[in-house]
Amino acid sequence: MTIFGRIVTGEIPCCKIAENEEFFAFLDINPLSKGHTLVIPKKETDYIFDMEDDAIGKMMIFAKKTAKAIKNAIECKRIGIAVIGLEVPHAHIHLIPITKESDMLFNNPKLKLTRKEFEEIAEKIRAKI
Repeated sequence: MTIFGRIVTGEIPCCKIAENEEFFAFLDINPLSKGHTLVIPKKETDYIFDMEDDAIGKMMIFAKKTAKAIKNAIECKRIGIAVIGLEVPHAHIHLIPITKESDMLFNNPKLKLTRKEFEEIAEKIRAKI
């Protein structure tokens, strides 16, 4: 089981943003910006393009709802979206609040937030869903 699968089962704690029967959204522990969220399918699939077409579509709709909540909770111009898929062998989408394109560079320094800051951000986003 991947680290993301262990997050879904509750074995590893996270700051959950949203979930339904098929998908799960939680704050990235190494965020590029406040509100940086990961959206994953609950069913473990290594590569996003190995997912069934309808599952990818449903995942994007779930990500869209999550992104709208992030946008309403976190000051930013847009919510950037990235699919890289090399860090963890479990399909995932990054939703990143940005004000400029360079905010999406994954080699930028990651924010160092306290557990309390993560929880406050998650609560702020959940309140907008």
